[in-house]
Amino acid sequence: MTVQESTGKPATDLVLGFVNTRPTGNGAPERMGDAESLRQWVQAAGLGGGDENLQVTDADAAVARELRAALVVLLLSHVGVEEHEGAVAAAEGHLRRTAELYPLVAVVTANGCELAPSQRGVPGVFGSLFAAMSQATASGLWPRMKMCRNLPCHVSFLDKTRNSAGLYCSPACLSQVSMRSYRQRLKANGDQAETD
Repeated sequence: MTVQESTGKPATDLVLGFVNTRPTGNGAPERMGDAESLRQWVQAAGLGGGDENLQVTDADAAVARELRAALVVLLLSHVGVEEHEGAVAAAEGHLRRTAELYPLVAVVTANGCELAPSQRGVPGVFGSLFAAMSQATASGLWPRMKMCRNLPCHVSFLDKTRNSAGLYCSPACLSQVSMRSYRQRLKANGDQAETD
């Protein structure tokens, strides 16, 4: 069963929704801080096979936060941001090692072949995220999955611009960045005039 069949959402929505559980500078709270908050996200995302008694631990929530942090680094790289040298390589390595713990299997039907998690429970949830990443890549949407370049925001979004050059999740964020840049130029020009 594909991610969309099991959740009713496109693969990109699942991954972006997962990444957007992190706290932001705009006041969004941490939504994977403990076992219960992870369980709530799993249920809301349509994962976990409808198991109301899904067993989730605080260790699972820690794995989720680490997985999310690595995805944030990669989505920031899609807008040309690398927080420190080697961050992308470290994130890719972490994701590769993590993916080995949550293997996928090929599901072949008359309509084609999709990857699906080979495990149930929380391991199946994490496997579903890797399957969604694979589906997004196969559909050519992976490079369009980005983090807003507006630092206080840093919300993930799907870039729907024609040339895939979007850097901000909304016109409001673009406006905020433009205004900050304008103010910095005014301040720099004012400081320059004082030294002359």
